[in-house]
Amino acid sequence: MNPLVSILIPSYNSEKWIKSTIESALSQTWKNKEVIVVDDGSTDNTYNIVKQYESKILKVITQSNSGACVARNKAFSIAQGDFIQWLDADDILAPDKIELQLTNIDQNPETKVLHSSAFGLFYFRIKKAKFRSNPLWQDLSPKNWIMTQMVKGYWMFPPVWLVSRKLTEIAGPWDERLLLNQDGEYFCRVVASSEFVKFHPNAHSYYRKGNVSSISSTRAGKSLESLSFSKSLCVDHLLNLEDSEITRKACINYLQSNISLPDNVDSPAIEANRKRIIELGGSIIPPTRTKKFTFVEKIFGMKTATSIKRRLWNMEIVVKKNWDKLLAKLCRDGI
Repeated sequence: MNPLVSILIPSYNSEKWIKSTIESALSQTWKNKEVIVVDDGSTDNTYNIVKQYESKILKVITQSNSGACVARNKAFSIAQGDFIQWLDADDILAPDKIELQLTNIDQNPETKVLHSSAFGLFYFRIKKAKFRSNPLWQDLSPKNWIMTQMVKGYWMFPPVWLVSRKLTEIAGPWDERLLLNQDGEYFCRVVASSEFVKFHPNAHSYYRKGNVSSISSTRAGKSLESLSFSKSLCVDHLLNLEDSEITRKACINYLQSNISLPDNVDSPAIEANRKRIIELGGSIIPPTRTKKFTFVEKIFGMKTATSIKRRLWNMEIVVKKNWDKLLAKLCRDGI
């Protein structure tokens, strides 16, 4: 068999990265492919860059700014592929990523086996990407995959997955109500709909860190509410697979992680998480505070302490990102 693979790329103000992302898609050694880019109302030069690549293989679609989930659903509505490869506009696929996931396996588009890959984190220098394995980097049943993710807090990002059309249709569309953790909820649902998660250690994808202007970052004014809602949906996905003491404990741990931050105490979304934890038979663990945070809070108050914490975290990311950008220019190996 020689199944067609649809590589679907939502983009928004991605002029800095989209060229490398598209070229990584077009460079796939799996020959039978199509690439669909949906520009979500970009206000920079993204559309003009993408348009230069338009061909029989690559289609360009534009829409008014509607968000990442709408763009992804639009891309899938056009896709003809037997398998679906999701790819964010700032991330990269290794040239043989798809081929390695399709080699020596059932290539039937009706399969419900879900394929994942290893991934590395990078800022600019893809050659310096760091691959850090975690317990999700193995073959797992759907239940064990979701429980491992919930209990341990590990994650995998969209480009690692290769999904059959059959499985994509069973799982349903991206939830357009969500503004944050869209991919977390979507792929939790895809995993729950699968028969088995097959991990391919030699197939690689690359996640670009520190990109605050990505499509997933837009329209996120109610991010906390969205995060809470998406987590509640993930709880439903697991409990629909198996409602037992062990799965409920995993769900309680997952919801508790959302209310452990000190600045989330009074949010209605967090209150909904608390109620769900109680319903599942758990108890509320008070938010944790470091000594440094407690000291700053006593002097300046909760709001200021939280703001300082976030600013310091953002500053650290900016410093690391700019340093890597400088090294990329000096070494001429950036993407």
